[in-house]
Amino acid sequence: MVSRFRDWLRQSERNMVSAVANYREGIYEEVCFESHQAAEKAIKALLNYLNKERRGHSLLFLVSEASIEVPEEVRRCILDLDKHYIPSRYPDIFDEGAPLDYYTKEDAEKCLSCA
Repeated sequence: MVSRFRDWLRQSERNMVSAVANYREGIYEEVCFESHQAAEKAIKALLNYLNKERRGHSLLFLVSEASIEVPEEVRRCILDLDKHYIPSRYPDIFDEGAPLDYYTKEDAEKCLSCA
């Protein structure tokens, strides 16, 4: 297997750039999604480096595949970011309105700090 962990890390960094740009524009649902994407790709970079399988989008699952211990604070961040993978993008998750109606600056700040 060709190691492409640097490619995964570069893309993770790009997702963070996008998250910050969306934060500046007040597009908070996208901040949360891009933060999840950045974390996901960083974990997949680690898995790639370790020559381990890297399928799926659950950060908790991906970290478990790495077989590493993570501090409790990181685990809480992983759980929080995982909650945003779908609701930050799809209106039908909510009874009415779109994700842009529900995501706040505080949500975005928490996601940015976790990513």
